Amino acid sequence: MAEIKFEATKTFKEKPDVSSIGFGTHFSDYMFEMNYNREDGWHDPKIVPYHDISVSPANTTLHYGQAIFEGMKAFRQQDGKIVIFRTLDHLNRLNNSARLLDIPNVDINTVHQGLKKLIEIEKEWVPAKIGQSLYIRPFIFATDPYLGVSVSDTYKLLIILSPVAAYYAHGFAPVKIMVEDHYVRAVPGGLGEAKTPANYAASLHAGLVAHEKGYDQTLWLDGVERKYIEEVGSMNILFKIKGEIVTPSLCGSILGGITRKTVLAVAKEWGIPVSERRITIDEVCEAYKNGELDEVFGSGTAAVISPVGLLSYKGQDMIINEGKIGSFSQKMFDHITGLQSGLIKDTQGFIEGVTKI
Repeated sequence: MAEIKFEATKTFKEKPDVSSIGFGTHFSDYMFEMNYNREDGWHDPKIVPYHDISVSPANTTLHYGQAIFEGMKAFRQQDGKIVIFRTLDHLNRLNNSARLLDIPNVDINTVHQGLKKLIEIEKEWVPAKIGQSLYIRPFIFATDPYLGVSVSDTYKLLIILSPVAAYYAHGFAPVKIMVEDHYVRAVPGGLGEAKTPANYAASLHAGLVAHEKGYDQTLWLDGVERKYIEEVGSMNILFKIKGEIVTPSLCGSILGGITRKTVLAVAKEWGIPVSERRITIDEVCEAYKNGELDEVFGSGTAAVISPVGLLSYKGQDMIINEGKIGSFSQKMFDHITGLQSGLIKDTQGFIEGVTKI
């Protein structure tokens, strides 16, 4: 593993009141940086003062979008210890995204150690209140300075940190979701399972249309037959049908969410039936009609668990659990946030300590 260098900053930023800032608007004093070229591979890992990046107007990422990213969180637990939630799962998913976009895989050990060292240096940026956290954004982008359409020869990896408040500023409340049956986000064989900017760009317009109609987010159907449920714009989706947790299987066009993975593991530990399979929107509508759709909720790093109070499809509004938070959604939210805050003992190795008490 390469030595991780450190360059000290000469000026330090004033730390904001996390409860009053927007998501991803303030950044810590330092960032992790590493470069790639064909001759040296990934090299020169270092922690440097946070700074703007200078790129050529012909930068290949700006023109062709060869880029990937991740999102995870560090927490200050009740005893003062700082931890990260499922670090290696996120870094392994970064490499899976890299594979899909022909970006050279990083050495997980080097990035892992660099990330931990960065958090140790920036430990004062980790908020102390329950629900608040330090958001961690690793990303890689191509840096070749020419307009030819080809795989880049050079790349840059950066990790930046941003203190964030609890996702639900006004309380843990159900959201309204519109099923999208016109626009398409991804198809099998494409980039749907990669965490890449292209997927988020593809979801923006449909999201705006949903907002204009009074909905919070869009639920995507498959891009071929337009009947199989895939994911929400920024979350995986799960259903509780007749006591069983059902979620779409990972088919190549759905992001393998780390929180989704956590929910399924915890549900199995609790003895609750879990099924990963293809599920149609018609099956969900039928379950609702028969009174068998107990709960619907999303899962993701930002919100953890997002209960769905209303699901709209082809003009029909399905009110889920009387528009209230379901008991399973609440229990799962409390459990995962309890793990992150240290109030609940971690029995499955989800939590990685960064600093000692």
